[in-house]
Amino acid sequence: QVQLVESGGGLVQPGGSLRLSCAASGSIFSINVMGWYRQAPGKQRELVAVVTSGGTTNYADSVKGRFTISRDNAKNTVYLQMNSLKPEDTAVYYCNAHIRVGVSLDDYWGQGTQVTVSS
Repeated sequence: QVQLVESGGGLVQPGGSLRLSCAASGSIFSINVMGWYRQAPGKQRELVAVVTSGGTTNYADSVKGRFTISRDNAKNTVYLQMNSLKPEDTAVYYCNAHIRVGVSLDDYWGQGTQVTVSS
């Protein structure tokens, strides 16, 4: 069984920073893409940033230049450094990973961590 455990959310003032972490554990053979998504109240879940096992990254236009995604393959962990936070970044942030367990490649999600940007 595979688990994704997130940490690092919280309340921050506009212009502030937060760092999210997500660690994958379990019977993992390999991890392809890892990423972060978010869902604000009344809105659909949207992609924030993804990173491949080789380090290639992709960002939503709304976070380019402010957020940085990175991963530690040895620790099966992905990070999201969020700077210059805005109220519109308020959402539940979900970790996602495409993980190979045995011969199966499946999509896994974390439980979500709340990020609130408010003065």
